[in-house]
Amino acid sequence: MATKQENVSLLEHSKTKPPKLYKVILINDDFTTMEFVIEVLKTFFSMGMERATQVMLKIHNEGSAVCGVYPKDIAETKVTQVSEFAKQHGHPLRCHTEEN
Repeated sequence: MATKQENVSLLEHSKTKPPKLYKVILINDDFTTMEFVIEVLKTFFSMGMERATQVMLKIHNEGSAVCGVYPKDIAETKVTQVSEFAKQHGHPLRCHTEEN
């Protein structure tokens, strides 16, 4: 049977670090409509209309914007979902991840 001191040292060694976080970034282009970008932000990033409009305008005016910050697997899934959705609707909207 392990002693109390051994249990404490086992717990200290088993602590894990939080996962690295990644930004999901949408990139402006000359063809994707503002309305479609707002739809993407609402659908895939759970933004309300006002916040989605603000982010869309930042993308439009500054060339890109962070839409969310997630662990790597979730960020990559968001990129895949957005890219496939844009392609299905005939838009060249680009999206990528970047380590936070």
